[in-house]
Amino acid sequence: MIFCPLFSGSSGNSIFVSSNSAKILVDAGMPGKSIDGALKEIGESGSQLDGIFVTHEHSDHIKGIGILSRKYNIPIYANELTWKAMIGAIGKVKEENIKVMNKDHVTIKDMEITSFVIPHDAGAPRGYVILAEGKKACVVTDLGYFTDEVRAAIIDGDIILLEANHDVEMLKVGPYPYPLKRRILSDVGHLSNESCGKAIVSMQTGKQKKIILGHLSQTNNHPDLAYQTVLNILNDNGVNLEKEISVHMAKRSMPSNYTKVV
Repeated sequence: MIFCPLFSGSSGNSIFVSSNSAKILVDAGMPGKSIDGALKEIGESGSQLDGIFVTHEHSDHIKGIGILSRKYNIPIYANELTWKAMIGAIGKVKEENIKVMNKDHVTIKDMEITSFVIPHDAGAPRGYVILAEGKKACVVTDLGYFTDEVRAAIIDGDIILLEANHDVEMLKVGPYPYPLKRRILSDVGHLSNESCGKAIVSMQTGKQKKIILGHLSQTNNHPDLAYQTVLNILNDNGVNLEKEISVHMAKRSMPSNYTKVV
């Protein structure tokens, strides 16, 4: 399996995942031209995509979905409430490419994709688990807190993109208006650096995992701060950073260096 965040942050998100015979995106929250360029940079093409899976309808996750689907005739997968919330924002899509996920499980060639509920202020937000070739990749961003359901869905993942959106103190003293600060800090907002670190600690099983920290706020966080905060929490809790969990950072505006078999 190949797993590569193309973009990850408050300004736009898209993750490329491939197996021996299937290729998908989870979200396409940048302009179609930008995603085309990012795919080309890692040696891939939109014309080869088998589907785009949508986590939720916020613009930083759907901005490029419509244009990519129209350009390359790509099916779009989302649950019914997400379709209702985003259909007016993505433009006309061929009927055959509107794939409503009435069930939480879809199989595409040799790849199995399962969605699970995340707590966020959207219509029916979901995280995704992708299984292929005996490996498990997980995409978990935009969640106000780390629920038992989320933990159960991803605890045995081989590679996990997990949100480390903000530093709480930076957010509190930052320029955002008070109602937005309350939203971000709420149970349907975003996961902080500290909460992300504690979530990783709760997933210790002895199985080796690669954790990629993503969806960082450009205003209320910094990659070095997020990385060090999470590492400090793992070290304080005795997590073995060589044998059990390795931590990496997703890049905001270009493909990350994780296009590796996991």
